[in-house]
Amino acid sequence: MPRLNYAAIDIGSNAVRLLIKSISSDATDKNQFKKIMLLRVPLRLGFEIFQDGALSDRKAMKLCRLMKAFRQLMKIYDVCAYRACATSAMRDAKGGEEIIRRINRETGIRVEIIGGSEEARIIYSNHIECMADRQGAYLYVDVGGGSTEINFLTDGQLHSSVSYDIGTVRMLTGQVHDEEWVRMEHDLNLMLPIADHINIIGSGGNINKIFRMASTKDTARQRMPISSVESVCKELKPLSVEDRIARYGLKEDRADVIVPAAEIFLRIAHIVHAEFIHVPVIGLADGIIDELYEQHAERDEQRKLGKPGENKGK
Repeated sequence: MPRLNYAAIDIGSNAVRLLIKSISSDATDKNQFKKIMLLRVPLRLGFEIFQDGALSDRKAMKLCRLMKAFRQLMKIYDVCAYRACATSAMRDAKGGEEIIRRINRETGIRVEIIGGSEEARIIYSNHIECMADRQGAYLYVDVGGGSTEINFLTDGQLHSSVSYDIGTVRMLTGQVHDEEWVRMEHDLNLMLPIADHINIIGSGGNINKIFRMASTKDTARQRMPISSVESVCKELKPLSVEDRIARYGLKEDRADVIVPAAEIFLRIAHIVHAEFIHVPVIGLADGIIDELYEQHAERDEQRKLGKPGENKGK
């Protein structure tokens, strides 16, 4: 059977990603997706936007050039459907909408600047299967460069989905406001009476790297104790970015953001008294592709259901 290729573009505050996945045209389960390629380019848009409020012409030009390259790759891989989403940095950028229009004019790619709640919904909703078999209460936490999305669920059922302007790049640029920490802590404390025991499902490149670095972890269950995150953070925090790169082989664009990411996860974990962080390899781009596939499958089903009705009307 022929295969269908779907693509997702995630324009984040630290990196820009193109993910392409393939699935058989007669597949009945989105878990049958195979990853064709993942390209991650650390444009680091947030460092300019959070400090200066806008993107420089030079960085905007680089983003346009990257979108042109992504467009060509999608053509090469015969992508049947795509969605391009820009998140926290572009939400804050002065002139962000004009940059999006420029990308569309120069590349034909339609980029949506999505809100924090929409970002949280995409990240969570298409991975409910990952959580539905987990009994008890969980926080699904995605830490990005510009924002942190937190979804609260019990026995696989979603209770709340909230986005906070707390991210790794924002922390490094001193652009996280105290009231945002207070808001997050207030919301988390409201969850405590609902469940006696809360653990965390972590998402994002930093928590995946921390998991690989952790000496104590359960690889079979894809989880690690909070103490492992504390240990990694304690090892890395006193070191310069250069030393983190030299000693642990971290990429330059990971070496600076990994500590603030650990601190965000730890702050959340300490408030809700979590013991473990589960680390499945999932993210916004995966959620985008899952939604594209479901929309495609729904249209196919509607067409099939519509044919008998059309014949009867003749």
